Amino acid sequence: MESHNQHTYGLVGGGKGAFIGDVHLKAASFDGRARLAAGCFSRDYGNTLESGAALGLARERLYKSFEEMAAQEAKRPEGIDFAIIVTPNAAHFPAAKALLQSGIHVVCDKPLTLTVEEAEELERLAREKDLLFCVTYLNYGYPLIKHARELVRGGEIGEIRMVMGEYAQGWLADLVEKTGLKVAWRTDPAQAGVSCSVADNGSHLENLVSYVTGLQIEELCAKLDIFGEGRKLDTNGSILLKYKGGAAGMYWSSQIAIGHDNDLRLRVFGTKGAIDWHQEEPNHLRLTMLNGPTQLLSKGSGYLSPAGLKYNRTPPGHPDGTYEAFANVYAAFMNALSRKKRGEKVGLAELEYPDVADGVQGMRFIHKCVESSRVGRWIRM
Repeated sequence: MESHNQHTYGLVGGGKGAFIGDVHLKAASFDGRARLAAGCFSRDYGNTLESGAALGLARERLYKSFEEMAAQEAKRPEGIDFAIIVTPNAAHFPAAKALLQSGIHVVCDKPLTLTVEEAEELERLAREKDLLFCVTYLNYGYPLIKHARELVRGGEIGEIRMVMGEYAQGWLADLVEKTGLKVAWRTDPAQAGVSCSVADNGSHLENLVSYVTGLQIEELCAKLDIFGEGRKLDTNGSILLKYKGGAAGMYWSSQIAIGHDNDLRLRVFGTKGAIDWHQEEPNHLRLTMLNGPTQLLSKGSGYLSPAGLKYNRTPPGHPDGTYEAFANVYAAFMNALSRKKRGEKVGLAELEYPDVADGVQGMRFIHKCVESSRVGRWIRM
């Protein structure tokens, strides 16, 4: 996975008991190329101290706020190279802005911000300061998604006619907010923003389709449903799409789909063939050519494209999953960071991870879906 230079990083959020913070910690350290050196793990400084001690961090590098961490780490000769933000959505923008203004590269969980304007400001800051900014859309990290992208780019399945994406979960079928579940903040507009299901799941669909197909949304028509007494944000969404060039699309984003755990699926139908990928079975990609049999492509096999093999970690038949996919996103980010530290120019077209521009596009998609559902008609992207 290219250079093995080690980089140091700080973590914003992800304190004791946090699920996604622990995933990022493990994934960033997967290849031994990044070391946690600082943290502001919680708004509760006691939690930060406890979490930092458990992770073996020096007390002087445990901070009461992300502003303090950004300012102090920027002053240290051995200060952090980048920071990871794994807070609820509302803190993404101020944390990322503080870090960028201090000259620190950023990795941020999605959705990027609460508003399109905030996302655009972060993109402008990152470009002005020539800093790397990764938004952790997990799907970039799956080897067979990279191979699917190459199939489309190479014209193997022909001109795309129809795209179907669905991301179904069932964890909000009950009112889990009343149980004290830690991730229930996603149903709170003050912390999550204008959307729950589309922001959390639908944004993955938008990014996955954009990455694999290169299609740009021209218009969309969304119907967002709020299921669950007392809730204010959508927990289910149906979205019709028209892409530039004439292709059509249909997305289903749900968190009330009983019987579905983390059921993300992408199907792309072209004039010559079709591809079908399912995240709960990420090591296989179904490829069907017109008037031909369905082929089951397997991760790590020699017949895959160089892009499909580059971030492969295990032989065929040895399953990779969430941690490996996250680790691949970090590996791509750290490849770029190593080049930056050597003084090399890193062009946007060379990036193999989701950039801040992908985060901006995701925010536009979320807000357009909310607007379309509110006015009850097709709107331009």
